[in-house]
Amino acid sequence: TDIGSQKDRVVSEEEWLQKWEMGNIGFHKEQGHPLLQKYLDVLLNGRSGLRIFFPLCGKAVEMKWLADMGHSVVGVEISEQALKDFFAEHSLPYCEEPIPEISGAKKLQSTSGNISLYCCSIYDLSSSILGKFDGVWDRGALVAVNPRDRQRYVSLMMTLMEKNSSYLLVTVSYDPNKHKGPPFYVPESEIKSLFG
Repeated sequence: TDIGSQKDRVVSEEEWLQKWEMGNIGFHKEQGHPLLQKYLDVLLNGRSGLRIFFPLCGKAVEMKWLADMGHSVVGVEISEQALKDFFAEHSLPYCEEPIPEISGAKKLQSTSGNISLYCCSIYDLSSSILGKFDGVWDRGALVAVNPRDRQRYVSLMMTLMEKNSSYLLVTVSYDPNKHKGPPFYVPESEIKSLFG
């Protein structure tokens, strides 16, 4: 259960932006994530027209997939390039507007209105800006967050969830002494202590 040498590892926002600029995005899945398809019923729980949050969304194709099913999708990503790539790759028209509460941040929203992507640090967001969500698809966010920031991240997630919200979390299991991350190793015991 020890996370080994990873506990002090820090990946800066600049490093993430550089990954996008260099096209070093092996974490992006062109076909969508098979685990979301497998556990979609758990996320939706028989409900339709949900608000679903994609933390650290990148250009995840699942955002369009869920929006096409009639859900409202909100994502956050530090890389504006990733967000613009998402709209371009799906031929979706969108408009941009500043987020008054966050200096330098912007929201890119599909003209149909069902996909809203925030370009800023996730830690600049709050439920007063985003509202609350019926579901969260955390495919690569918790494992990308710097280990020292996990509690801060999970605390934010908790404030964004409605009472009967579903939270789908994907992690990776490996020997943390053999890989420096990201994705970071998050032991199951830590997931239980973070989310309760």
